[in-house]
Amino acid sequence: MSDFKYKPNELFCENVKVRAIAEAVGTPCYIYSSQSLVSQFLKLKKAFAAINPLICFAMKANDNLAVVKTLVKQGAGCDIVSGGELKKALAVETDPQKIVYASVGKTEKEIEESLNAGILLFNVESLPELEEIERIAVKLGKKAKAALRINPDVKAATHDRITTGTLQKKFGIDLTTAHKILKNKEKYTQVDVVGIHMHIGSQITSKKPFITAIKKVAVFIEELKADGIALEYFDIGGGFGIVYNEEDPFCVQDFADSIIPVLKKTGLKIIMEPGRFICGNAGILVTQALYIKDNGVKKFLIVDSGMNDLVRPSMYDAYHEIIPLRKMSWKKEKMDIVGPICESGDYFAKDRPVYAAVKKGDFLAIMSAGAYGHVMSSNYNSRTRCAEVLVKGNKYYVVRERETYADLVRGQVVPDFIK
Repeated sequence: MSDFKYKPNELFCENVKVRAIAEAVGTPCYIYSSQSLVSQFLKLKKAFAAINPLICFAMKANDNLAVVKTLVKQGAGCDIVSGGELKKALAVETDPQKIVYASVGKTEKEIEESLNAGILLFNVESLPELEEIERIAVKLGKKAKAALRINPDVKAATHDRITTGTLQKKFGIDLTTAHKILKNKEKYTQVDVVGIHMHIGSQITSKKPFITAIKKVAVFIEELKADGIALEYFDIGGGFGIVYNEEDPFCVQDFADSIIPVLKKTGLKIIMEPGRFICGNAGILVTQALYIKDNGVKKFLIVDSGMNDLVRPSMYDAYHEIIPLRKMSWKKEKMDIVGPICESGDYFAKDRPVYAAVKKGDFLAIMSAGAYGHVMSSNYNSRTRCAEVLVKGNKYYVVRERETYADLVRGQVVPDFIK
């Protein structure tokens, strides 16, 4: 996380002291580095420059308008998975012809809105979905483009809940079924099936499963060509891993060098859908120590942020480094770092060595929280969702206001019969 550094003893985001943001905005709050977002996007763009792919940022990782706009301004498109993400992508002036839409459960309304917006592609996850898009396109008198999401049945070494490339999972279409659909694609008068899509999972740190899956799909594309089936696009998805703890993710340039010859041989326009790779290490969650509790068996550091703010440790047993905003050099002792939520699963770390000097009121940074952080937050326990801040150089901007108690009851009505 090169844009979050101690200078010399205070944590900075770019050229802004994180403590200054925490004191002004309050905690918990998410803080993102604009420079980090841009540099990660450009790193990927440079690595694959030889094939000039369309890089569509996976908004499911972070859908803050300022974050998405930062990337769109650099030329990114958007990988969306809902009608809400479509609205947000359009709100920051994403070119509709740079929007691709995945999701196994697109609704009629979402398909209609996407057709009316003129998106580039639907990444189709099943035959019934393709038939539904055709029906709606006929009804609206619109032409749609689609890519079939192939399930290559390749298992990646990542958490089971974010593995998507095997036939035990709900995603994608098996190769045999996909071949049948493509051989008969002319039957769809309003949907032009023009591509192949794949996505095998998330937080994958080895390039091997990507290479295996891409080569497998590339062979399939060659078989289609032999059958006279012409395509335009090959969407290789995303899922590139980042460093949270001691992972050793592959170098994206090495991966590009390994796979570009295979991609070039397909002769198709390449689309990519990175999310975490771009924004994961571009953000932190800042929290404040409330209490230190010792029950005689273990110690607990209780903070003002909870699983409603960052659910990854509870949901995936995910590791996030946790550091004080002011550098400490004293001894450490093991504690559980926990939140205020009424669940035993509400923790950020278990038996983690924590600076013994940490006390009530101290601020802590939960690192590598830029992806699947605020987007997965909730109002559980009637807690307000926290603020988001974007830093650029020596300035910071509140890009999402902290919710208020009024937000918690907005839209709720007590019927007259109860009154």
